Amino acid sequence: MASVIGFGGPHFFALRSENKPRFRVQVRSLGNQDASVLPSDSVVVNGASVVGEREGSRPLVDQGNGSLRHKVKEKQRIEDGVLESLEPLWDDGYGTVTVKDYFDATEEMIKPDGGPPRWFSPLARNPPLKDSPVLLFLPGLDGTGCGLILHHKALQKVFEVRCLHIPVNDRTPFEGLVKLVEETIRVEHALSPNKPIYLVGDSFGGCLSLAVAARNPTVDLVLILINPATSIERSQLLPLFPILDAMPEELHITVPYLLSFVMGDPIKMATVNIKNRLPPGLKFTQISQNLTALLPCLSSLADIIPRETLLWKLKLLRSAAGYANSRLHAVKAEVLVLASDKDNMVPSGDEAERLRNSLQNCSIRHFPDNGHTLLLEDGVNLLTVIKRTLKYRRSRKHDSVSDFLPPSMTEFNYVFDETVGLLRFAAGSALFSTLEDGTVVRGLAGVPIEGPVLIVGYHNLMGLELYSLVEEFLREKKIMVRGLAHPELLFGKSSADFDVLKLFGALPVTARNLFKALSSNSHVLLYPGGAREALHYKGEEYKLFWPDQPEFVRMAARFGATIVPFAAVGEDDLLKLVLDYNDIKKIPVVGDYFINANNDAIKLREDTPGEVANQDLFFPGILPKLPGRYYHLFGKPIETKGREEILKDKDSANKLYLEIQSEIERSLAYLIKKREEDPYRNLIDRTVYRALYSRLDEIPTFEP
Repeated sequence: MASVIGFGGPHFFALRSENKPRFRVQVRSLGNQDASVLPSDSVVVNGASVVGEREGSRPLVDQGNGSLRHKVKEKQRIEDGVLESLEPLWDDGYGTVTVKDYFDATEEMIKPDGGPPRWFSPLARNPPLKDSPVLLFLPGLDGTGCGLILHHKALQKVFEVRCLHIPVNDRTPFEGLVKLVEETIRVEHALSPNKPIYLVGDSFGGCLSLAVAARNPTVDLVLILINPATSIERSQLLPLFPILDAMPEELHITVPYLLSFVMGDPIKMATVNIKNRLPPGLKFTQISQNLTALLPCLSSLADIIPRETLLWKLKLLRSAAGYANSRLHAVKAEVLVLASDKDNMVPSGDEAERLRNSLQNCSIRHFPDNGHTLLLEDGVNLLTVIKRTLKYRRSRKHDSVSDFLPPSMTEFNYVFDETVGLLRFAAGSALFSTLEDGTVVRGLAGVPIEGPVLIVGYHNLMGLELYSLVEEFLREKKIMVRGLAHPELLFGKSSADFDVLKLFGALPVTARNLFKALSSNSHVLLYPGGAREALHYKGEEYKLFWPDQPEFVRMAARFGATIVPFAAVGEDDLLKLVLDYNDIKKIPVVGDYFINANNDAIKLREDTPGEVANQDLFFPGILPKLPGRYYHLFGKPIETKGREEILKDKDSANKLYLEIQSEIERSLAYLIKKREEDPYRNLIDRTVYRALYSRLDEIPTFEP
């Protein structure tokens, strides 16, 4: 089921004098202008005093042994152990913490300590990546700051995570909370002026994030708003608010139970740690057990939000919504809104559209099956969403190469089991490569491990060959192949439909990105035929449409990259093309739609002569066939290191360019011929073999 979670349980909330909690705490006075650190005797976190000293407004770090030092010095101390990047298929820890852990954590956090709102940072085993930005979590009505608990472990790999805790009995007005947050971001901005600051606002926290952004337009902020409560005045629960005020204290204990079913989906909460591959019977049993364990925890909601606190926070929420809505025009920050379409608390789906139209730089993502408590439900991985929308960056501008975070094992399994699982099963792909001596072998042994490597190939219809190629490189070699894609897929009006490409490292196809990818020793996938091949017309299967200029050869030679020619066949075994662009243009209304869409689309190769300049984008009319099989062949690697003549002599570059093109055409012909010898080319034969003998990737094929 999907994605959840963090560290092994809420251990950082422990209350033991002999085992003092090790987490960073920052507390600011709301009563003065200089926001100095409060004296130690006035600040208590769950029974443990926070030692502090008045020294400007820099955040302090609690070492856990009574000593404090500035966060900047702490960074310097651990800098040698900071990672530069994550390895592909890294462990993000999802599934190790559940919603029950949220309730266990809040049980400690809600104990009265008389302190003001403050920041805390969950402990992490290792520091985040080098130059990681700060992420500030602003909670919803619960105020505990624990609402991000399912996502802590993954986020702490790439962010400095801090969560705002608002004590149960605190009555700080909205303007005071705004002041607290904006003082914090101003300090962080002063310390790292070239790095963005992330504000993740959940419900009420979304209003707080917008208010802070409106008041600080010069600070580089990235806002992630989860079902923001800016639409509270249109909530279907609004008529019930006066009833809550008149309800006797004795009946208030029933309110949290009612709200729990209104605000979230209990089934979604109960499935956060259940794997999709489990048999249905076992999956149902585990869901039942999780629900049984979860339901008793709902009674603690009455302690998290007692009657007086609930009434106060409902008033605070309406004040916050009015404040934020009146200042939307002043928000200059980059904004991402995550909206649950089954939100019974506020109309989040409609509100997301309103915010996109009202804000200057806003994108949205809908979650059709989730409720208001999105961050505590199954199917939502906050870091994955940030990556899929290209919102992660460590400087003022997003860098497609240096800011890329490779997929985790959870993301890998989810995409290839669920998103493209049916295609993977139908294609039954067989991959071959060529060794230095020309021997063709099954697998990727012939493809160099050390980069830079430029894989150049033929683009099948709709890019069907891509998924098995990327999967096998990750599965067999743990190598992330960075594909160069049409920018319309990444930044166009329908780019949300191609988020999986961004998650798996697709780069906008530009000379600059090819330069940067090769200079970082990456494995890069390039299709010189581009959209003209991927959206070819009827009768053009396996025909190359390449430009005349051999520029990628010269770029590869500049970095001494190894070029690997690549061919794939199988589109005609899976699909039948019945409508191409020439046919679609003749269809009333539909044809006009695609013509207008192409006029507005991002243009490529407008000045390039030849057929390859015909880059019209459309959805071809296709019919499925009884699936055959996909075949991939990587040719003999071509070394460019030491071949300076390619850079200096245009004829030498063009000669190598034509050799690569001819090698791909020979490989296509080879695969088309050899697939006739495959006894398991048919889906039925492969399925029977798999059921009796083997896994899908172990099914035999022809002998090369």
